[in-house]
Amino acid sequence: MAAKPSSPVVGTAEVRAIDERLLIPLPEEASTALPSRGQVAVDAVLNGLELAMVVEPDGRKGHWLRVDGALQRELDLSEGSVVDFTLTPTKAWPEPELPEDLGAALEQADDLEETWASITPMARWEWVRWVGSTRSADTRARRVEVSIDKLRSGKRRPCCFDLSSCTDPELARSGKLKG
Repeated sequence: MAAKPSSPVVGTAEVRAIDERLLIPLPEEASTALPSRGQVAVDAVLNGLELAMVVEPDGRKGHWLRVDGALQRELDLSEGSVVDFTLTPTKAWPEPELPEDLGAALEQADDLEETWASITPMARWEWVRWVGSTRSADTRARRVEVSIDKLRSGKRRPCCFDLSSCTDPELARSGKLKG
């Protein structure tokens, strides 16, 4: 029996700034309608623009959308802009952007090329989130090393972190999106 496709989540949200970064916090009713309190891959339509993206958890049972420079320019977004959205959860995860340190370590570990390619994009997102979820350069470097060791020992996912927490250290405090 085929999996039932998820229903689209439709709404309106206001762009918010945390320090210099823009994001789109989802209203509670939209987050509640998503299938997970953690990250969710979606086919999104934002003010008419179609894209594949990942909805991020805020650590408070809610979610937010990342606004990178390209999206900001494409939709002419600034703090206070209103965004109409349709988010359709999908099992087709986009590839995560690898941070330089993890990417370099994986490139040097040519024995892991097949292993990395064989894990799901969702699992690759988890590795990227785990490595990047610290402010400490030493902890981050250690997590890159541990990632390589774990992958070599057959681990397909990192362990021991709350998948529903906000893991962007520039936007979060104690796993929660800054107020």
